[in-house]
Amino acid sequence: MTTPRARWPNEQALVEEGARYLEELGYRTWPNPDGTDYFDLVARKGSEVGLVEAKVADSRTVLAQALTRRVWGDWVVVLVGSRRSAERLETRTRTTRAAPVGVWTVQDGRVRVLRPARSWVVPGEPDPYAELRERFRRILDALEAGDLPAGLSWSSVPGSVRRASHGRKFKEWRLDEGHLAGP
Repeated sequence: MTTPRARWPNEQALVEEGARYLEELGYRTWPNPDGTDYFDLVARKGSEVGLVEAKVADSRTVLAQALTRRVWGDWVVVLVGSRRSAERLETRTRTTRAAPVGVWTVQDGRVRVLRPARSWVVPGEPDPYAELRERFRRILDALEAGDLPAGLSWSSVPGSVRRASHGRKFKEWRLDEGHLAGP
């Protein structure tokens, strides 16, 4: 049995659809803002920062990327090119600690939200990553103001999470870290 080819020619086409959708909702968007492909898409409306991680295929990898990036955004979404993959991902993670990750796909030229993203922070509980998120907001402020040139490497952004994690690698983090337990 052969698997049908993905409809999307590349990840960039998915990111462009995600950006268009978010812009229609009033967000300012930055696809691949620093040119290193660490963030596929950053979206901002007011002080709210969202992140979109996209993959034409391989929903497991994109979920891992979304979980890795969670410390930077108020919410994170995975955008996959196949509705079937998106549905399986949504079902598989529905009752897990990855449930705050939004799951989107593109169908008939429109973004379809299978599960909306939720905040990582439970209302009334402290946000262990508040300082990092605020730092990221300041970077976005500078980018919006034109104080940072396009394509400037943000390599220190993920590095600061490593320092905040006391040198642990992302794969060593517990999934509930930053949501139920402290850093």
